Amino acid sequence: MNTVHYTRFDTGSPAGVLTLAATEKGLALLSFHEGVIPEAVPSELKSADWIESPAKLRSYRKQVEDYLAGKRRDFDLPLDLRGPDFHKKCWRALLRIPFGQTRSYAEIARQVGSSAAFRAVGQANHHNPVAIIVPCHRLITTAGTLGGYGGGLPLKKWLLELEGVQLEKQMNLL
Repeated sequence: MNTVHYTRFDTGSPAGVLTLAATEKGLALLSFHEGVIPEAVPSELKSADWIESPAKLRSYRKQVEDYLAGKRRDFDLPLDLRGPDFHKKCWRALLRIPFGQTRSYAEIARQVGSSAAFRAVGQANHHNPVAIIVPCHRLITTAGTLGGYGGGLPLKKWLLELEGVQLEKQMNLL
């Protein structure tokens, strides 16, 4: 059986309380869901032994806190991304979106070789288990609007503004 080490902490930012969880391979979860193991957790990890281990997650937490404080632009931590192959392709494409930039769902669909699969990209985004670090907040619609976000649109807007993204069209949606 796998062991998953986790911690919860209040970021002191609009992101609120986050849950971080890691396996021996790397970070497997960064979630906005408080108090419960969120649905975003891959099924094989739901049955793992979950051990609260703030010390084991210290370096991950530090990078997240630095990012949310505007002190970090990139993450250099190992990830343990689990999910269907198409989702993992999409998440790898998200990891290539530079800090302070956005891409559309359609652009990511083209990058992963399925130009008509922008809705499937949206579903992969919805199931992203490592929010913020796998920057699903950097995805917007082709029309330039925010689209959706698991942490809520106000948080998505805040994260994009933190990165210096200009949100002319998106501002009218909130």
